[in-house]
Amino acid sequence: MTIKFTNKKGTMENFEAKKKAYMNVMKAENSTSEQLETAFNEMFTALQTDLSEQITNEARNEVQDAQILAARGQNVLTSTERKFFNEVIASGGFAEDTILPITTQERVFEDLVTEHPLLDAIGLKDLGAITRYIYSDANKAYAWGALFGEIKGQISAAFREEQIGQLKLTAFAVIPKDMLELGPEYVERYVRTVLVESYSVGLEYGLVNGRGPAQNEPIGLMKDVNADTGAVTTKTSSGTLTFAPSQFGEVVAGELHDVIKELTTDGKGKARKVLNKVVMVVNPIDAISVQARNTIQTTNGQWVTALPYNIQVVESEEIPSNKALFFVKDAYLAAIAGGYKINKFDETLAIEDARLYTMKQFANGKPKDNKTALVYDLDISFTTATPEV
Repeated sequence: MTIKFTNKKGTMENFEAKKKAYMNVMKAENSTSEQLETAFNEMFTALQTDLSEQITNEARNEVQDAQILAARGQNVLTSTERKFFNEVIASGGFAEDTILPITTQERVFEDLVTEHPLLDAIGLKDLGAITRYIYSDANKAYAWGALFGEIKGQISAAFREEQIGQLKLTAFAVIPKDMLELGPEYVERYVRTVLVESYSVGLEYGLVNGRGPAQNEPIGLMKDVNADTGAVTTKTSSGTLTFAPSQFGEVVAGELHDVIKELTTDGKGKARKVLNKVVMVVNPIDAISVQARNTIQTTNGQWVTALPYNIQVVESEEIPSNKALFFVKDAYLAAIAGGYKINKFDETLAIEDARLYTMKQFANGKPKDNKTALVYDLDISFTTATPEV
């Protein structure tokens, strides 16, 4: 499989820097609540400032013609969306308990999974207003029996209800009053971008490093759950990967064979199909090393990057350095639900010419068992040849 490493550098450089700093504070074991609050406020302020400047500049330069904007791939609203955001502008902001239009909610979800490949690979689902759903185990949802005989089997044991409304994911939005003067397209774009960026940070943290219900967080892919006590702990390494070069690639093939083989049984030791369903997650720094170790030059001079067994590679800043997370698609339950409810923030803040809102939604995630994902150490080294004098 060809490895796709994306290096999508946005224009909001200050926000990206503050987001990275905030994520580092979140992952640090000894971070205090004051440090978390400070880092979050700095990230949030940078998002609001950078986004306001970007959209304002675009509004000044764009030709206000819907057909031209559509042809350029720019933001064009439906009649319902335009009516909704025009009412927001006319009233000077969002009313209490405002719910975003369904089509806007759908666009937020599409942007989340498109711009953040990890959320797409995990299989994040948008359940809309529904906060619970029925999960089916395909290995149990059948029973053999005589043609006219009684239905046999524990069919009811094949289905169980999953609750998504247990945890709440909150984003904050400071909407400058000047933004309301730019028109409904830009207000919608601003709100949607704030939601995508804020939720993506929270979702990636929760679905990868979440510490479980005791901390009001999802159970992340990097965690194990004690079957007896329910305690959530960080996974121990299942081995070491070197991706060492070899003449026919047998080292890489052998190391990844052991990973795939380990994933072919679930937490109860039952065999399962995992080929074409395994995702490898590494942080952006280690991604370069993995890419370098799996890139060759063909006879016609082209450079090709590929891993065996059709393993999909995704980058995430939530993965620690020198670690690789492997998980099986569809073995992790992740969903957002309940719509996007907007309320004015109750506390008084020293923000001039702007209004602060909270945007709340239910979200949760948990692995089916401790074999949904495995963690490996990375020991990738390079030797640079000394040029002859």
